[in-house]
Amino acid sequence: MMTAFILALMELSLSFDNAVVNATVLKNMSAVWQRRFLTWGMVIAVFGVRFLLPVLIVAVVSGQSLQAVTLLAVRDPEEYSRHVQAAHVQISAFGGMYLLLVFLSFFFAKNKSLHWLVWVEHRLAQLGKLESIEVATALGALLFAQQFLPPGQKQAALLAGVVGVILFVVVKSVSGLFEHSEAVEGTAHKAGMVAFLYLEILDLSFSLDGVIGAFAITRDVVLILLGLTIGAMFVRSLTVFLVRRRMLEEYLYLEHGAHYAIGALAVLMLADMSLHVPEWITGLTGFVLILLSLWSSIRAKKQRDAAV
Repeated sequence: MMTAFILALMELSLSFDNAVVNATVLKNMSAVWQRRFLTWGMVIAVFGVRFLLPVLIVAVVSGQSLQAVTLLAVRDPEEYSRHVQAAHVQISAFGGMYLLLVFLSFFFAKNKSLHWLVWVEHRLAQLGKLESIEVATALGALLFAQQFLPPGQKQAALLAGVVGVILFVVVKSVSGLFEHSEAVEGTAHKAGMVAFLYLEILDLSFSLDGVIGAFAITRDVVLILLGLTIGAMFVRSLTVFLVRRRMLEEYLYLEHGAHYAIGALAVLMLADMSLHVPEWITGLTGFVLILLSLWSSIRAKKQRDAAV
C-alpha cells in the first residue's frame, strides 16, 4: 500500500495544475456535464488513460495485438514496462505538443486583458494578433527538440508531435464552432460534449508523464493502476472544489500560474525525449509556479479589499 500511496502523491504533484485548468473549463459547463465529468470521466481517466492507453501505445509501437499486450501487462510486467519505456519518445512528443498548445493558446489570446507577469504576457497577447502563431511556435519547438534525437527516432517523434497538434486544433475548432452557434437546437448539448472531450484529452496529456514515471517506482500494473486512480480521484475532487467555491474568481492569477506550469511541463516533456528529467523536478516546478500565482492573487485581493 505504501507504493500505491507514493504513486498517488506523484499523480497529485504532477496534476495540480491540471485541476486548476480543468476548473476553468468545468465552471462554464452545465450541471449535467459536470456530473458526467465525475462519473463517465472518472471511468475514462482510470481505465482508458491509465491502463488502456499505454497498452494501445505499446501495441502500435511493437506491432503486437491489443490482446497480446494486455496479457503481457498482467503476466510479464517487466517486459511490458520495457516496451512502455521504449515508447517514451512518442509519448513525450504527443503530450508535450498538446500541452504546449494549451499554454500558448492561453497567453496568445488577443482579447486577454488580465495579466499576472505583465511585461511578458502583454507582449505575448500582442503576438497573438498573428494568425495561427501558437501552432507555428509549437511546431518550431518540436523541430528544435527532435534535432537532439538519434536519426532513428526523429521521424517517430515528429509524427507523434504532429498528431498532438492536429488533435488540439480539431478539438478547439469544434469547440469554437459550437460556442458561436448557441441559437442552433442541440448546440448546448454538443458544446458540453466537446468541452467534456477537451477535458479528457487534457487529462490524457497530463497523465502520460505520470504513467511513464510510475514504472520507475514499481513494475506491478495493478499497483500502478491503484495509485494513479487514487491520485486522479483527488485531482477531480479538487477540480469540483475550485469550481463550487469560485476560487478562480476569488484568486485572479491562479489560472495564470496553472498555465505557466503547463508550459513548463510541456517543455520538460519535449526535453525528456533526449535527456531524462526526474519526475520530482516536473512536479515541483508546477507546484512552485501555482504557489507563486496564489501568493500574488492573495496580495491582489487584499489590495482590492483595502481600496473598497
